[in-house]
Amino acid sequence: MGIKGCIQKNNKLKNLVYKYYFIRQSLKKELSKVKSIKEKYKIYKKLQSLPRNSATTRIHRRCFFTGNTRSYFRYFGLSGHIIRKMFNKCLLPGTTRSS
Repeated sequence: MGIKGCIQKNNKLKNLVYKYYFIRQSLKKELSKVKSIKEKYKIYKKLQSLPRNSATTRIHRRCFFTGNTRSYFRYFGLSGHIIRKMFNKCLLPGTTRSS
């Protein structure tokens, strides 16, 4: 039950990130263009007024099958022990087992 709650929480975070993504990016572009300190301070204030959980670094990558965050491989989108099971059953083409 604990993993299901974490997965739901992560999905809510993803929705929040997608909601504020373009606002955050536009403020960061403005920040890089502006040279005066007062204007930078104003833009920083706007960035800080956005929800803290709307930052992309708050999202955890999770295994497609198990929902596990540990030993996650981005290329496959799976966790390590699921990949090992798939290797052993020859379900992933182009991969070889080491002996």
